[in-house]
Amino acid sequence: MKLLHTADWHIGRRLHGFDLTDEQQNAFDQIEQIAKQEQVDGLIIAGDVYDRRLPREASVAMVNQMLQQLNLTDHLPIYAISGNHDSATRLATGTPWFKATNLYLHTDLSQAFTPIELPDTQLFLCPYFEPFAAQQYFNDDTIQHLDQAFERVVTEMETHFDSSKKHLLVAHFFVAGSSTTDSETNLTVGGLAAVPTDLLADFDYVALGHLHGKDALQLPNARYSGSPVKFSLSEASQKKGVWIVDTDQTPVKVTFKSITPIHDVRQITSSFEELMATADDITVNHEDYVGITLTDKQPIPNVMARLREIFPRIVTLGRADGFDPQVRYHGETSQQIRQKSPMDLLGDFYEQVAKERLTPQQEKWAKAALKRANESGEQA
Repeated sequence: MKLLHTADWHIGRRLHGFDLTDEQQNAFDQIEQIAKQEQVDGLIIAGDVYDRRLPREASVAMVNQMLQQLNLTDHLPIYAISGNHDSATRLATGTPWFKATNLYLHTDLSQAFTPIELPDTQLFLCPYFEPFAAQQYFNDDTIQHLDQAFERVVTEMETHFDSSKKHLLVAHFFVAGSSTTDSETNLTVGGLAAVPTDLLADFDYVALGHLHGKDALQLPNARYSGSPVKFSLSEASQKKGVWIVDTDQTPVKVTFKSITPIHDVRQITSSFEELMATADDITVNHEDYVGITLTDKQPIPNVMARLREIFPRIVTLGRADGFDPQVRYHGETSQQIRQKSPMDLLGDFYEQVAKERLTPQQEKWAKAALKRANESGEQA
């Protein structure tokens, strides 16, 4: 059988406030095209379909459309699990009738022990879980850490192995020895938050999600697919795409297929004058998402606004010699920041931390809270 391995779609995510909907739709379109060209027998989605546990309506509609396109229109079986960014409860809605169209979506640990039986392969779908879930399932309070929990999980899975078939595992965890970027949420629940590599040894292939780089783990039988879109500057050098997994061969053969972004993510280190001089240079892609590090020593007036005329998608701006109050995110000086209203400051802070803007409802709540605080101050 031939399967396509993808993960970490993070539908609804933003890049320093920039909407990535078009980038994510473009990546999906290429994934669908690769699946058709390779004539795969199904798609593996190894968790983090959504970026938030409470996704917006637009994100839910986008995921629904994508799954329907692959499963109902293209008639491709889907083998998916929930990740640490997903709400397992919300993602599980509708699963009782999904199997009628060969859409398998596992969101609970108990589902991991019943393999999906394919002609030459047993496919174990293990959703992201915390050690407490393993405690409950095995009724064993001695399970405290992720490595202990995963060992029990694998041992239970192996009791269901069919020796005449290959064994594939789909999981969403940090595997010991993997490399990370700053766009990934570290899993620290339960103390020791890494799965030892030796627990993966008995599987012919392990399709992993959670880390966003395809080269994060170097094992002959296990791969992270990586995210199909770059979600931070730390991913700028990564090559995005999907793995094609061929179980007809021994050992299982994996081939990487690249995805080309609409707008790339790049880091640039240069002087202000050199950057402005590229305005008419057709060899420079000014529409990319860029993190700019200026080599200038002197403050530059209105630097962000001037650079945005050339590079409209600047995500960060800094100086090569470190922090400078004249060169900040959004190009604001300390004096300009002090002149901002509390609501504007809150909006800026929220966008830098959450990577998205306040919603109208959140703004309404914040204004109400600020009003109450002001009234309390006046009464005091």
